[in-house]
Amino acid sequence: MKKRRGRRLETRNNTPAFDTYYDRFATAQNVAGVTVNVNSAESISAVYAAVAAISETVGSLPLDVYRNTEDGREKAKTHPLYRLLHDAPNHYQTALEFREQMQRHVLLRGNAYAEIVWSSAGRVEALLPLHPDGVSILRTSTGALLYETTNKEGRTKRLLADEVLHLRYHSDDGILGRSPIQVARETVGLALAERTHGAKMFEQGTKLSGVIETQPGTTKVQAREIRESWSEGYSSVANHGKTGVLPQGATFKTVSMTLEDAEWIEARRLSVEEVARLFRVPPVLIGDLREANYSNAVELGRYFVTHTLRRHLVAWEQAINRVCLTSPAFFVEFNVEGLLRGDSLNRAQFYESAISTGWMLKSEARRIENLPTIEGIDDDKETPPKDPAAPPQGSTNPTGGNEGKGKGEKE
Repeated sequence: MKKRRGRRLETRNNTPAFDTYYDRFATAQNVAGVTVNVNSAESISAVYAAVAAISETVGSLPLDVYRNTEDGREKAKTHPLYRLLHDAPNHYQTALEFREQMQRHVLLRGNAYAEIVWSSAGRVEALLPLHPDGVSILRTSTGALLYETTNKEGRTKRLLADEVLHLRYHSDDGILGRSPIQVARETVGLALAERTHGAKMFEQGTKLSGVIETQPGTTKVQAREIRESWSEGYSSVANHGKTGVLPQGATFKTVSMTLEDAEWIEARRLSVEEVARLFRVPPVLIGDLREANYSNAVELGRYFVTHTLRRHLVAWEQAINRVCLTSPAFFVEFNVEGLLRGDSLNRAQFYESAISTGWMLKSEARRIENLPTIEGIDDDKETPPKDPAAPPQGSTNPTGGNEGKGKGEKE
């Protein structure tokens, strides 16, 4: 089956491929003795919060299609892609849900895929998200990429490169991306181990963890009964704080660190910082408020847009422009103005300066603030400032007209 849409002719099936790339997140044991994969990593609250902060913001930002004009640009609301990106990309998702899902795939798995459904007229009719675990990439002898998808029923389908919207994150080979979890597996594994350690301590319900030494001649049966009796009476949170009683002649020796010895709480805080560093998210956005205050909250938000979101937003824009738009007269772009506005006082000062220096109109400021248009607002002339040293109108004496009269004189 062949497909032509103003581009090179490509063959979908029966194309020999000399390389296959499987988009799988491999599981492995790290040095902390825990298995790190997408599900276990996302169960860490800091990872979940970092992924949510980025994906929810990307999903909720306005994404519009623009048309290049002689005077600059304008929104192309009649373009078929505008409705898909702004409202609903398919029949079961909103634009927010689609972009949020795709962004989560990028952050957790390093890749996000969506099938592009083209009409016979060469227009995009729908964008259908594909789960990364069911996608393999084939590279042909000519260097072309094919995407082989497998659904839950096990049926496979091969898609051409211009039928897939592919977002990559930190790729090594230019074909498959890598997620922060995959690259820094040990860091995530340490956070998992610390959480498991704390859970086990609470599960045991006591700080006592070690060996019970009994008198010589204790049989295996007696030793097992002592161990089982100890576990039954002093493990679990319900038994926390109970006083342990050992058989006559038996002693207890601690052989493991307590939570205080391991500085468990401080290690947990450090894990939050490590996760924030992996995803390049300010710690305050994932619940670490130790370094946050009212004076730097606005600047942290701008930092988030500039150093965290910008890379992801540009990746979306360039991928859509490359594969979904066939005319160079159109392009897509996110509107981040709302995230950069700051508080109302800063915005008011910004608009006042922009309007007074002449590079912004009042109508433009109102449009940015989503306020209704006022006819002729840009035609109003500014009243010249009043000189405080000038005398009031109708008076010839700057002091009010009484100066120069004698003490006994009447007006």
